[in-house]
Amino acid sequence: MIHLETVTPENWRLGLTVRDDQRRFVSDRASILARAYAYRENRSRAYVIYNDDLPVGMAMYHDLDDWKAYDFSQFFIDQRYQGKGYGYEAATQILRRMKEDGRYDRVILCYIDGDDAARNLYEKLGFRPTGEADGDEIIMELKLGTEGEKHGIDHCEQ
Repeated sequence: MIHLETVTPENWRLGLTVRDDQRRFVSDRASILARAYAYRENRSRAYVIYNDDLPVGMAMYHDLDDWKAYDFSQFFIDQRYQGKGYGYEAATQILRRMKEDGRYDRVILCYIDGDDAARNLYEKLGFRPTGEADGDEIIMELKLGTEGEKHGIDHCEQ
């Protein structure tokens, strides 16, 4: 079963990687940890994604106060475990945590133009393009109180 655990001194050194062809789209483990540290004043949260006891990925988000939104800024599933539905389930759990936190009612994220796997996942979760871009990064948004309910994000799992 997929679950999230906060990154700690005991679990941060995991050998999680993505395929070579995905590296231009996805931050590695060290970059995620650096961003979590850099955004610590913005309530950053970094997680290891587990399937039972097996680490399969990482994710990170933080508050984006100027936009009154959460920034779902980093997310990946290790190359050995892609295509098994872990990404969808983990992202759904992260979005539930944001909704439970309740500080904001929307989530912003970016994906790099050409990363069709990320775009497809985010659209499946209910994210929609805002029409804005930052260079080659396409900005998407999800309203936690409306779109998210269609994807089970309004129901919390224990």
